[in-house]
Amino acid sequence: MQVDAVVLAGGLNCGPLREYSSTESEALIPIGNRPMVEYVVSALKHTPEVKRVVVAGPLSELEKVFSATDSITLIEGGQSAVITLQMGIRALKDEGVGTAANGVLVTAADIPMITPEAISDFLQLCRQREGDLYYPVVSKAANEYKYPGVKRTYVPMKEGLFTGGNLILINPEIIDRCAPMAEKMVARRKDPMALSQLLGFRFLLKFLLRQLTLEEAEVKVSELLGIRGVAVISSYPEVGVDVDKPSDLQLARRLLAKEVGI
Repeated sequence: MQVDAVVLAGGLNCGPLREYSSTESEALIPIGNRPMVEYVVSALKHTPEVKRVVVAGPLSELEKVFSATDSITLIEGGQSAVITLQMGIRALKDEGVGTAANGVLVTAADIPMITPEAISDFLQLCRQREGDLYYPVVSKAANEYKYPGVKRTYVPMKEGLFTGGNLILINPEIIDRCAPMAEKMVARRKDPMALSQLLGFRFLLKFLLRQLTLEEAEVKVSELLGIRGVAVISSYPEVGVDVDKPSDLQLARRLLAKEVGI
């Protein structure tokens, strides 16, 4: 199964990382001698299941990072992650090749530790169930095993503590009709309580009692969006460790130091 990929690289560097890098976009924060987004694109290009790659973000800056020989498509990003995704899928369709058959892999630009193996594993797990949107979750135990002490936002489920991943596989045909609700869910993704409130009182109660199962979360999200949502448990912490605070940046720079020769 081959899929196309869209990298969301439009996030502004206006948070705690601003002190460590003056780049306007978080995707362009340097790790060694390479901008963060370049690690993500490299992993996608070395993933056998990935065919085409679109990177959406600050176009003038991305053109300084990638050349025509990189065989990727660069486009200007939108005002939000959901709008940027819509623009990325539109760019794929404008190339005259269908995208709906196997879905589109969507990834954030701030997961520099991601590997082709982690991406391939996620896609293989997605093949095992039928759905419109596949979302990876990683257990706290898996995160702590590979990255001891790493700080993540964990959601208590009946099956254990999980953090969300930073890539999804999605049927591009559902994007436009799901966009309004997706905007609300993306805005609350870092706040489990706020997200649970959006999903309803009964859902919130079970969440507070730690009795909510992954299957129940799937059903509720599917109802809200009018799709078939599937939670995929990944054993690769790389999909869940993004760089959005100083400790994450320090971790990435330390782990990737040998690769970039610093």
